[in-house]
Amino acid sequence: MSLRRGTVYYQNLKAGLIEEEEDQYRFQYLPEYLADPHARAVSLTLPLREELFTSERLFSFFDGLIPEGWLLETAEKNWKLDPRDRMGLLLACCRDTIGAVTVERAENE
Repeated sequence: MSLRRGTVYYQNLKAGLIEEEEDQYRFQYLPEYLADPHARAVSLTLPLREELFTSERLFSFFDGLIPEGWLLETAEKNWKLDPRDRMGLLLACCRDTIGAVTVERAENE
């Protein structure tokens, strides 16, 4: 069972799920997204595939979506976030990013 999970969108299309487990992170594209002939990978490091991606650390691509500098400091203060909690920062700060990929907190099922 995942501790926290987020829905990953690519250009407003639901593309996959990212999950934080006790000892790893997981990302998987949704079958309906993969079935779309116009589907694109969210990152070169996370190519389109059915298989699950796993990592002991938050995937570099998703970590790169987290704001830096004064914007990160503002988010940490306003939402009382721990700067070492990368998944918490991802879920809190990446609903409205500059790029094509956004992440929203998903309910645990």
